[in-house]
Amino acid sequence: MTRTAISAATWAVVPVKDLERAKRRLAGPLDPAARRGLSLAMLADVLDALDATAGLDRAAVVSRDADVMELARRRGLRVIPETGTSLNAAVTQAANVLSAEGCARLLVMPADLPLAAPEEIAQILAALPEAPGLTLVPDRHGVGTNALACAPPDAVAPSFGAGSFARHLAAARDAGIPATVLRLPGLGLDIDTPEDLRAFMEAPGATWTHAALRAARSATPLAVGGER
Repeated sequence: MTRTAISAATWAVVPVKDLERAKRRLAGPLDPAARRGLSLAMLADVLDALDATAGLDRAAVVSRDADVMELARRRGLRVIPETGTSLNAAVTQAANVLSAEGCARLLVMPADLPLAAPEEIAQILAALPEAPGLTLVPDRHGVGTNALACAPPDAVAPSFGAGSFARHLAAARDAGIPATVLRLPGLGLDIDTPEDLRAFMEAPGATWTHAALRAARSATPLAVGGER
């Protein structure tokens, strides 16, 4: 990640919910401690990918979870303490904070994309139209939004959640804003369900997330957070 002045910079924001409430749909295969470890591992993989992405100036994490904020601080990232009550409120909060400081382009990346790769993230930034404009990456089912890049950061209101891909496209259309859609295999896989977990385990890789799942199977704690 290049390091430039904040003014007119391109920022990435990773919103992370309280880990006590994270990934409850994985309660069958994973106990609460394993789900917490998985969430931190996926976040570490996303942050690794962002750090290695050309054309990205800065990254921030918005959360109220103490472990998440500590992980971000150890990596030297901006931490925005979450004040809202939802993912979309957290994204809006971060967009408002960074816009006020001169951020020109904002990339929103959820924290559960363990196959995120710098090359795919760079494609998103390269495809982002001149302001105003959007780049969208849908999930592998074409239903959710797994990455949203906006120029300016408040070009559309965030609408993450079930069916968000169609809502983001509709918001861009209603505002008369061009939206580029990229279908990217790595970023297309988020882990929410046991089916997603199986799809991830079929993908080769040496990620924090692979290590966390191996640790969960062996009941061996994994220390996640530092640079690899």
